[in-house]
Amino acid sequence: MSLFDRVFKHTGSPPPEALSASAREDQVGNSSAAHEAARLLCAPSALGQLGENEALTVVSYMVPQIFRRGDTLIAEGEKRDTGFMLLILTGEVTVETLTVSRRAARTVTVLGPGSIIGEMALLDGAARSASCLATSRVICAALSRTALEKMISESPVAAAKLMTALSQRMAERLRDSSEKLRLYAQLVNTMQGEIDKALPE
Repeated sequence: MSLFDRVFKHTGSPPPEALSASAREDQVGNSSAAHEAARLLCAPSALGQLGENEALTVVSYMVPQIFRRGDTLIAEGEKRDTGFMLLILTGEVTVETLTVSRRAARTVTVLGPGSIIGEMALLDGAARSASCLATSRVICAALSRTALEKMISESPVAAAKLMTALSQRMAERLRDSSEKLRLYAQLVNTMQGEIDKALPE
């Protein structure tokens, strides 16, 4: 069973995109868990640009998923199972990437409740850029590409705000990476200058 199938394996209930808008609203309307997921989704650590109503609409298209400690939520380099993103509701997830040697993984960060993973591949369908491992029991809310497409047609305002928030999130990451590259280039230039001074002409 693929990771995608495992994430979207249901226990007899239809996926959100198969339900009517009113049925989805009924499911989340009186659910304290859904409201908590919406609160986490519009938190600054996730997508702070979303309002509470838009976040609740997005949550209505998501599926709860439980991972055990040691499970791989997302695998670096995976090209097939890219059709979902996850909102961490409880637990901790370690983000790892392979080093230049391609032999040993390096921990990039540890994420907790309110963090989103997998959104880049959800939007562009490219291979996963890092691995995400559960370091404890983890409960997530998963949004599939099919559900996102359904949201775009049924709830265009919420979908547009979600896409804008995700785009801003990725732009911030790009700016952060650009700044790190700039600082790295300055460091290399400084070191090269020191080497040039130390070496005889």
